Formats: sequence, structure tokens, C-alpha cells
Amino acid sequence: MTDSNTAPYAAFLLRVTSGLLFLAHGLTKVFVFTIPGTVGFFESLGLPPIIAYLTIVAELLGGLALVLGVATRVVSAALIPVLLGAFWAHSGNGWGFSNAGGGWEYPLFWTLVQIAIGLLGSGVYALKIPVINKLLGQYA
Repeated sequence: MTDSNTAPYAAFLLRVTSGLLFLAHGLTKVFVFTIPGTVGFFESLGLPPIIAYLTIVAELLGGLALVLGVATRVVSAALIPVLLGAFWAHSGNGWGFSNAGGGWEYPLFWTLVQIAIGLLGSGVYALKIPVINKLLGQYA
């Protein structure tokens, strides 16, 4: 049985740690791999360059929104296609993420984490923006 006293704190921890990981991944694409390098990698997978840009923006803005707790359910759902893309990109490398090129275990796990966050909601310490809350209602 879920403890209703501690569940909001668990949701908060899951939301913030996932958001920080998205920020780290987005910033890595910008500052380590560089934007042109990230675009080149996506192109090497046969993807159009716009997908690289959209991925970077999704990771940075989505990560920030999760950390702040803004529109958590919608943001988590919006990040699932990004993670499924990562799952696809790593699927040929085997299961373990420690494999050369990274396997698919981590992207799949992170996809399931986003589903859990979407089901749980923001938890405690979420930034409430009235216009977003009014627009999205229970999905904010």
C-alpha cells in the first residue's frame, strides 16, 4: 500500500533527479559533444538534423521544467519520445549501457521512470504557475 504521507516526497525526488539528468544530458550535447557534433551523430543514424536540435531543447527545457515541477505530467509524457529515440539509437549495442556505444537498458529504464513520474505527478515543492495550471488542469 502506498503511504500517502511519503509518496509526495518520493515523487519530488524522482522528478528532480530525472530533471537533473535531462539537464546533464542536454548540456553534454551542447558543451562536450557540441551542437555540430550532436547534429553529426544524429545524421550518422540517418536522422534529420532538426531531430538533434529538438532533442537538445527537449532535454534542457524538459529537465528544467521537471526540476521546477512545472507541468510535470505533460513534460514527462513529452520526454518519452526522446527516450524511445535513445532506446532505438542504442538498441543495436546490446542490453548493458556499459557496452561499447551504450546499450538500451538505461533509455528503457528512464522511459519507465517518466511513465512513473507522469502517474505520480509533481509531488511536493512544485512551482505553481496559475496560467499553466488553469490550462492543463489535473495534467499540470
